[in-house]
Amino acid sequence: MAPLVYLCVRPQIDAADGEYASFLAAMQLDETGLERWNLVDDDLPADAFTRWRGFVVGGSPFNTTEADAAKPDAQHRIERGLGEVARAAAAGETTALFTCFGIGVATRTLGGEVTRDFPEDTGPTGIRLTDAGRTDRLFGALTEGFTALTAHKEGTAHLPDGAVLLATNDDCPVQAYRVGDRLYATQFHPEPTGAAFTERMTIYRNHGYFEASEYDAVAARVLAADLDEPQRLLHTFAQRF
Repeated sequence: MAPLVYLCVRPQIDAADGEYASFLAAMQLDETGLERWNLVDDDLPADAFTRWRGFVVGGSPFNTTEADAAKPDAQHRIERGLGEVARAAAAGETTALFTCFGIGVATRTLGGEVTRDFPEDTGPTGIRLTDAGRTDRLFGALTEGFTALTAHKEGTAHLPDGAVLLATNDDCPVQAYRVGDRLYATQFHPEPTGAAFTERMTIYRNHGYFEASEYDAVAARVLAADLDEPQRLLHTFAQRF
């Protein structure tokens, strides 16, 4: 059976290494079951959809709402590659789970709208399933309400046509959706433990996600959060797809 692949979209290699390790642990896979491809430096390979049976996409300091002229070459490469994956998954030709930055690319690729109107602070937030989420074959395995980690400057304003809203909260109404049966997208981060997330916070301490002087207070809230459900989501994804 072909492996899954983690598509790296972070220029900061230490943050990318940590994120990949978090996906491996949460999905309970080793490096033969979840390979790694760096879209920051390399285009999506021509044989991507035969080489890998599915894709998981993590976060990035990039924002899809930046003007195209202001985006670096690496971001254009990333968005092209993720766009190919989103279109293929929406058509049922592969399986994909887009998270955080990834949801923005998937949304725009498929005709939805991304805005700066729904940022969320760094740290734990409450997520609740919709009626559709409670019966979904992936999200339906979760409790109706759970805690997840967020840190983002933009969010989905309008879903792509045909998308089904699976999870929401008051600050960022689109927390997760599905297109067809094989494309999933989450605004929250499902992969990190609290400890892994605080390590990532040190790397992005001066990137505007939180006040650098508040690191200790934010980290304490992260470390105290119960994050079992988001990680269970990833394990279920690995098992079912």
